[in-house]
Amino acid sequence: MTTETVAPTGRREHAPEGLRERKKAATRQALHEAALRLAVDKGYAEVTVDAIADAALVSRRTFSNYFGSKEDALLYGDRNRGEQLVEQLRAQPADRTAWEALRGSAAQLYTGLENLDPQWVAQLRLIRRHPAILAQQVANHGQLEQGLAEELAARPGGLDPLAARVMAAAFLAALRAAITVWLDEGSRPGRRSLPVMVDRALDELAKQYT
Repeated sequence: MTTETVAPTGRREHAPEGLRERKKAATRQALHEAALRLAVDKGYAEVTVDAIADAALVSRRTFSNYFGSKEDALLYGDRNRGEQLVEQLRAQPADRTAWEALRGSAAQLYTGLENLDPQWVAQLRLIRRHPAILAQQVANHGQLEQGLAEELAARPGGLDPLAARVMAAAFLAALRAAITVWLDEGSRPGRRSLPVMVDRALDELAKQYT
């Protein structure tokens, strides 16, 4: 697919849609990284939208095209992982039960995260310190819960809407518990990896669904 554009000469050209989307994704990621870097370096309260835009070398207007607030920019990575989780659940084999499909999607998302991106770890710690960011994350998780519940209900032999919502909520609570305990363990000797913690949390929850 291509998108028609007008060149400086007035002549119409065609830009590949894939390239356009990649540029937009790169700008969004640059704004997210700038927001996170500033929040970690200067403190959340000192970060402004203008400062984020300046750090990412874009205008304030460009920032507004991608994010509605500095909280949105900070939590982009979190929201993006949530979208990946929904997509992975949608792609799970049809012969898996709802619970098996959820576990499969979690395995895909967390496997290989023994050595986590320092930026993501910094984001998690930042979220725990600031109520405004936590409130935005709670809202994001509500949307994620709804998305997972819809996918669970849409599966062959799917759950009814209430059961799907309960399972999605319990699943996300288990993931949050695993991340919280993992962060609390810090860098102490013998610290367990995040994938191990996620497996343990889901094993506990599985007792209710298997």
